[in-house]
Amino acid sequence: MSETMDILAIGDVVTDAFIELLPHEAEIDESPKDHHPLLCMTYGTKIPFKQAIIINAVGNSANAAVSFAKLGLKTGFIANVGDDQVGQDIIRQLHHQKVSTEFVHVNKGKVSNYHYVLWYGDDRTILIKHEDYEYHLPKLHGHLRPNWLYLSSASESATPMYDELAEFLEQNPEVKLAFQPGTFQMRLGVERLKKLYAHTELFAVNKEEAQLVTGKKTDDIKELAKTLHSYGPKIVVITDGPKASYASDGQKVWHMPNYPDPKPPFERTGAGDSYTSTFVACIAKGMSIEEALLWAPINSMSVVQKLGAQAGLLDEAGIKDWLKKAPQNYKPSVMN
Repeated sequence: MSETMDILAIGDVVTDAFIELLPHEAEIDESPKDHHPLLCMTYGTKIPFKQAIIINAVGNSANAAVSFAKLGLKTGFIANVGDDQVGQDIIRQLHHQKVSTEFVHVNKGKVSNYHYVLWYGDDRTILIKHEDYEYHLPKLHGHLRPNWLYLSSASESATPMYDELAEFLEQNPEVKLAFQPGTFQMRLGVERLKKLYAHTELFAVNKEEAQLVTGKKTDDIKELAKTLHSYGPKIVVITDGPKASYASDGQKVWHMPNYPDPKPPFERTGAGDSYTSTFVACIAKGMSIEEALLWAPINSMSVVQKLGAQAGLLDEAGIKDWLKKAPQNYKPSVMN
């Protein structure tokens, strides 16, 4: 890639095997009060399933990279794969989606990440295993230095790379970081990643994740956003599922309703990734927070209408078409 990249995504990439469960072979137990509902199936027997569908080159950062490319940004990706057929298929799919794989490292003698998605109704339970790779930030000089970096989910072994990333951002203050933390990154805690938080331009989480990161059990979005700003991020985005989403610049907090679903969601994988990546793409393009709030829910709405995290991703024209059809109350408002 000879031109300067608009954005370079960083994180794990996986292949998902969607296993669609038959409605009469499983059920959801809603009774637990202290954790998520349970997906229940008969133990110790053979259970028929409807179909299995393989989707290559997914994962939080991979989904974001594809979203950026679809929205017209020159996009690259820092990730690891094994030297197996799965890894080859992942790289081929990224090429197909116009994402540069210059920094996708093929690990000799190792396998690629492969997850199993138990798809039941309009939601899913994912069986995950992150392979143990060595992670390093490549040398990003000259035209290889992007305007933005986007960091999301990676395995525990990626921890040393975050120090390299913080140092790079300190030495290159013109490069902006968008951070949508994954499970392991949140487990590390703010103190361990305080230099990274200090150099974050845009931080995005859902409400439950915001409570986890801040250690606050409050549902007060303004309080959660204020605490997240105190760690360094200039823009904070908090999504709250069907209750809408919020964004803060440290002075104002905006509330944004969800875009109405044209029909019931088909499958919810990637809703958060599509929202956050679209918001980041808007800011990277020089749009305002209010404009980003208008665009992001539309891509999220579109993604849940199709299987997987990428099939429903829209380009600029697609988002603008839906925006023209938006109801009158579909607009951001400043919270008092």
